[in-house]
Amino acid sequence: MNSKIELLAPGGDVDAIKAAIIAGADAVYCGLDTFNARNRAANISFDELVGLIRLAHQYQCEIFLTLNIVILEREFPALCKLLSKLVNTTLDGVIVQDIGLFYVLKKHFPTLDIHASTQLTTHNAGQIPFLKQLGASRVNLSRELNLREIKAITAVGREHDVLMEVFVHGSLCIAFSGLCYSTSASVGNSGNRGQCSQACREEYETTPTGNNFPLNIKDNSAFFDLPALIEAGVYSFKIEGRIKGASYVHTVVDSFRKQIDGFVKTGELLEDGERLYKVFNRDFSNAFLRGDLNQSMFIDNPRDNSTKHALAANAISVVQIQDPAKSLYEEKSQINASVQDKIKYLNIEKLPLTLYFEGGLGTELTVTAVTEFVSVKGHSTGDKSATETKQFVVKSTNQLSQSDNDNGLKLAIEKRFKNINSTEFVLNEIVTENLGNNLSLPFKDLAILKNEIARLLNHSQAILPAVTLPPLAHHPKQADESNKAKLSLLISDPADFKLANVTDADIYFKLPDAYKRNCTRYIALLKENPHIIPWFPSVLIGKDYDVAEAILEQVKPPLIVTNNTGIAFKAYELGIKWVAGPFLNITNSYALMAMQEEFDCSGAFISNEINKQQIQHIARPDNFKLFYSIYHPILLMTSRQCFFQQSVGCEKPRIDNGCMLSCDKSTSITNLKGVSFAIDKQKAGYPSIYNDDQFLNMEIINDLSHLFDGFMIDLTNIGSGGKDMPDKELLIQQFEQLLAGDDVASTLPTLVPKSTVSQYHTGL
Repeated sequence: MNSKIELLAPGGDVDAIKAAIIAGADAVYCGLDTFNARNRAANISFDELVGLIRLAHQYQCEIFLTLNIVILEREFPALCKLLSKLVNTTLDGVIVQDIGLFYVLKKHFPTLDIHASTQLTTHNAGQIPFLKQLGASRVNLSRELNLREIKAITAVGREHDVLMEVFVHGSLCIAFSGLCYSTSASVGNSGNRGQCSQACREEYETTPTGNNFPLNIKDNSAFFDLPALIEAGVYSFKIEGRIKGASYVHTVVDSFRKQIDGFVKTGELLEDGERLYKVFNRDFSNAFLRGDLNQSMFIDNPRDNSTKHALAANAISVVQIQDPAKSLYEEKSQINASVQDKIKYLNIEKLPLTLYFEGGLGTELTVTAVTEFVSVKGHSTGDKSATETKQFVVKSTNQLSQSDNDNGLKLAIEKRFKNINSTEFVLNEIVTENLGNNLSLPFKDLAILKNEIARLLNHSQAILPAVTLPPLAHHPKQADESNKAKLSLLISDPADFKLANVTDADIYFKLPDAYKRNCTRYIALLKENPHIIPWFPSVLIGKDYDVAEAILEQVKPPLIVTNNTGIAFKAYELGIKWVAGPFLNITNSYALMAMQEEFDCSGAFISNEINKQQIQHIARPDNFKLFYSIYHPILLMTSRQCFFQQSVGCEKPRIDNGCMLSCDKSTSITNLKGVSFAIDKQKAGYPSIYNDDQFLNMEIINDLSHLFDGFMIDLTNIGSGGKDMPDKELLIQQFEQLLAGDDVASTLPTLVPKSTVSQYHTGL
């Protein structure tokens, strides 16, 4: 058995990170106050990060920094300043969502180890080589996968030398991570920017099944599934919880540490997991791992379940009801006090540095750098005086010479060395008592000495210079007769192939999310209609990905649009031209460059989450097309779990293989503010929730037509919530007139009576 099973812990603030370290975490992931997907966490400063890295490494624990959001064009200069500082630390890795950031890291910061965030929705075998080629050394898999699916993907990971992480404990999103736009569309707080407002935890009007929190699911815990995950080849067991406190983190990490170590030593699970119920939880489920998606995953209360668990386990009378609750409160207080006592002497302040200069006429100038730090022994005993001294000596190449200036050299040393403060050290004193007077040494020699000291302070690694990204070239779109953006249509019903008779617009055909095994229907359909452009969905798991691959291999269409990076990689391998779809969350030029240079991508849809100002600064690569969806239902979230069980009910106690292929229900839920959302399930599609409004952006045609090669309208009728679809031919006619410059501002909205363009104004 591989004894190296990484336990990866959350760290939302300094105390939580310290608690994770002393509880036995092998690694901790944490975020700074910018560029990370947990804005609600306290997060840490850069100086705190450096101190925490030093502390963690004393305990053989690694630190990974979360940079797991989509990046806007204007943010790259500030991001590169941060990365230029990070490469001169001993940080162990960065966790990334944005494809453009992958590109910048791989090209300009190759010493930083890159981990692919769960926000990339990684769930099939094709995505592993895609992420590997972008520079990822490990991948955090989607939380919706079962053990069989995880095992298949980890096998592919071994082939490509990519490690796999799996979340084993903590909160679960009901939506696929990276594909949830619930609060982005409503209030501009994007989960892809770390601003999720947790609409899935909100209270709704009581549903027909009697539920007030129909989207709220229990927390994830694989505490008793560790042997199966180890057998599946998972390298890292990741705990969720960067908005949780130190006592929570310590309790959970310590519980998992004991469980893992006990299993590695004895081959048996020795811990009962009861301590996990004594800190915040919404009760636990491992249903995704087991592949058993049923109603028991839901809980009609998003708040802490620990007291309720204690009552259920102990209370049998009115008197006894109070005792477990009181006992739990006291135990939580004791846990918190114990953790605070353990971490209070763990010092992460910059280390004090003293520089001693000595030498005389005809000798080298000798510099002795001395620093003190609290030892691991001191940390474990709580003894503040347990310190160790570390020093190193550097000598000048040339000898000191005579000078007429009594204190000239001392003044020069003071001036040149006073700003030697590094990321990890603070200069307390420069001592020149043992340096003679009337001495001289060229400034060049002093500079060499200073650089060598800086190198030694930087763990004997050369200080890497700051990176400034070169200016981007804004290439014009390829000219045609009109140089106007072309209309394209998205359909999902083969009956709409006939629309090719009324328009010369490109027609994209949305392929299903799910298929029967060895399905060949769509291969025949696309071969018979070669003018139709296949559109691949975001999520393709297991056999569904296999069928989608087979479509590519056997049809070999001249062009596809894909929202799935696994399909993108397969198209690249087959030499098929591909366009990145709108759900790949493209928000910057570097993402376009990455896809073109690494995977021969020919075009991309720009994310509908960003606004006019954020779009207009994006630079088009040469010979590359840009697209934008101007009319579509507003997807809020997509889930592998059933939305009908808690809303209108379903006779099936659990989701089975037939549900995906045959179910085509629709309903709605309404929150306490009176806002309704459409729940839509198409045959062979995942359950999804949509805004009640449609997205309709006529403004962008006047604003930014010069940037875009094409504007798309969605005619699939998916997400309409049962509303009647406008006449498709009339819609096409109206949009073609709009693109031609005709004034249809008064007539087009009558065809789409409930519409919004707020995302184009709000942005990220």
